[in-house]
Amino acid sequence: MGKQIHGTIWVWATAAIFTLAPFSAFAHVKWFAPYIVGAAPEPISDTLQNTWFWVGIALVLLFFILARMIERMPVGETAINALNWMTDPLWMRQDDYIRSIIAAFFVAVFAVGGVYLTPDLKTPAEWVSWLQLVIACCVFSRRTMPIAGIGIIALWVLALRDYDLFHLFDYLALGVGVAGYLMLEPLKNEELRSRRFEALRWGLAIALMWSSLEKFAFPSWFYPLVVEKPFLTFGMPRDVFIPMAGVTEFTLGFGLLWTPLIRRLSAIALLVIFTAAVWPFGRVDLIGHGLIMAILIAVAADHRRGVDLMTVFKRRTVNIPVGLSVALVVFCAAYWGLHVVFYGMNGYVPVDDGTKSTHSYSAEHPHGPGGPDDDQSETHTHP
Repeated sequence: MGKQIHGTIWVWATAAIFTLAPFSAFAHVKWFAPYIVGAAPEPISDTLQNTWFWVGIALVLLFFILARMIERMPVGETAINALNWMTDPLWMRQDDYIRSIIAAFFVAVFAVGGVYLTPDLKTPAEWVSWLQLVIACCVFSRRTMPIAGIGIIALWVLALRDYDLFHLFDYLALGVGVAGYLMLEPLKNEELRSRRFEALRWGLAIALMWSSLEKFAFPSWFYPLVVEKPFLTFGMPRDVFIPMAGVTEFTLGFGLLWTPLIRRLSAIALLVIFTAAVWPFGRVDLIGHGLIMAILIAVAADHRRGVDLMTVFKRRTVNIPVGLSVALVVFCAAYWGLHVVFYGMNGYVPVDDGTKSTHSYSAEHPHGPGGPDDDQSETHTHP
């Protein structure tokens, strides 16, 4: 027991260091502020020239390296055993837990009504909500779980009728991850079935890394939130806080793909951050991020010691900055590159009736662009 207590202290000390890194309440900006998906993003060179971006990268690398050093020491084994001891009840019922939270999420979305998968994907079609209830019901039987997985993909595909594909990329990875779990869990082939938790974790990690790039590509999307809720920045200047928040979200998402202690501490840190968002943003944020938060709990409670891909590479501490660098290059090239493919070099803002995925002003958010409080002296990506 003494070793477990000592290990627990190391775990929470390291987790505290992770969460002391600058972070925001990670409310999804598209749920709470005006945005224009087709607007031209800020050049990636602006991010690479931002001192605070590199400060954030340096801090997180320090935390990852510290966690990996602890993991390789005897105290690291004790720390992992302590985490296992604290999460044993959940780990023993992990599948029941995940199935329950997936069902609960779709029941909540059904109750809210008028959306496909998240608060910003609105639809007037009432039958969509009933499909969500069917998905929730299918989760409870192993025979119908694959139907639920197909239903999740179907909802994403249906959303393509009303929303840009680039916009829906925000929700593709997580949707595929959850659907993958639902399709793998009932399998009799144990080798394939054992990958079900990895499907969830990879889907969540990729979703977080992709969505974090909004803070670099479209920092002005966050300006209305900062004006309306200035406490979100913890007293930091807006243009310091936003890039460092983006770094935190990207790197902790990356951490979910690394070695056991790093991914579990990353999950704990992200869980603290997402939970903090519930108070300022309320029920919409809780429902929208509820599935993410529940999966993070499952990752923190995952007792498996293995690494699912490139095991030898990830176990070398020196490869942490290499892996993070590669991830940044791949994701940034994909994000900016695909935006050019969809909208051209200078962006494209379609003229519509304001009911689709792009809009410039909402009466609910008067500090947004086009509103009476819009500061024309600031640079916006909106027209």
